[in-house]
This record gives sequence, C-alpha cells and structure tokens, in this order.
Amino acid sequence: MRTAGSLGAAVRAWSADPYAEALRTGRGPLFLRRTDGWLLPLEVERWCAEADDADLEVLRRCEGAVLDVGCGPGRLLTALAARDRPALGIDVSEAAVARAVRRGGRALRGSVFDPLPGTGRWGTALLLDGNIGIGGDPSALLARLARLLAPGGLLLAETAPLPDVDERVTVQVTGARGTPGSPFPWARLGTAALLRYAGEAGWRTEADWSLGGRSFVALRTGPETTRR
Repeated sequence: MRTAGSLGAAVRAWSADPYAEALRTGRGPLFLRRTDGWLLPLEVERWCAEADDADLEVLRRCEGAVLDVGCGPGRLLTALAARDRPALGIDVSEAAVARAVRRGGRALRGSVFDPLPGTGRWGTALLLDGNIGIGGDPSALLARLARLLAPGGLLLAETAPLPDVDERVTVQVTGARGTPGSPFPWARLGTAALLRYAGEAGWRTEADWSLGGRSFVALRTGPETTRR
C-alpha cells in the first residue's frame, strides 16, 4: 500500500545523486538496484535524446490535453509541443523538471498523488519508461489516474518486455560507483499483468502493441468512449 513515507523516499531517491547527476550530464550508467543485488538498467541516454519511433507512435494516439507522468528530462513534452498538443509533465526530480523546461516543455515538480491542475479533465495520461512502477502499487496508481482523466480518457502505458512480469520490490537508484540512493517501493508489470489490474479496476483495453523492442498498452476509463 502506498504511504506518505514511501512517497517521500521516492522523492529523495529521484531528487539526489546519482540520478540528478546522470540527467545533468545526459549519460549513465544508471540502475535500479533490488535488495538482492539484481540491477535494472535505466536508459538515461534515450530519455535525454529526441523522441524515437516508438515514442512517436505513442504520441500519435494521444487525445486532448496530455499529462506526462514521470516526464523525466522532457523528450515527450518537446515532441508534443512540436505537434501543438497541450501537455504538462510532472516529475519528483528537480533536475528532470529543470531540463524539461529548458527543452521548451511545461513541467511541474511533484508526485502524481499530489493535488494537480486539471484533475478530472485530462484527455490522455502517459506512463512510459517504466513509470507504471511509480509507488509500487499498480492498483493505487490506476485509481489515481482514473480520477485525473476526463470521462472516457486514455492511458498510454509502457510495460515490461516479459508479459507475465508482476513484481513489487524495494529498489535504490545507483550508478556504477558511489553510494546508492534511498530505498523506495517500485513495481514492474508486463502487458498481461497490467491488463489484469486494469480489468479489475474497470478500465477498457483499446490496444496493445510492440515497437523497437518496447511494449505498450492503451486503456480507457469508463463505459463510454469519448474521443477528442
């Protein structure tokens, strides 16, 4: 279950070195380190580059105003702005928000669980780059996004490449050297796992696809489809 303490640990982890330093330089290596020592590489260079073909396919599906949850250094916000699509990014990392704003995006520092502008009116929410893991509680995150989106709103989420992955863990952000950051809860979900949680929470599956070695799902809130 998500708690104020667990959210605070995540804010500290993503706001401090080594993550902030990696964003400042645009380079890794950077990992999420599980308590058993297993390392999940984080694709800092891709996050700091321009949107790639897989990103652009996601953005092509966006409707209305877009909320980019865990926007990182802002590559999706930049691409949305180039398409005249209104968008706001949120991220707990000060370094990420600063870089996103420098790139021309509109971004705020904060958690998706904080009070946010436009609650109940967003057309699309984005959860890319592993951000389905935010808070370590997929059900709580899906419930929060349902409240942020307008009726019939669209969630575009990236899933883990192994479809049955359903993992809730404690992790730390770490580089190749130095002291890892504060531990915090995280989740990893493959497509099949996310669709199970979404179905239980009343979301409707619109599509799932893979491109460039990455996997994605489109989900919609509510019983009626509202397209903008």
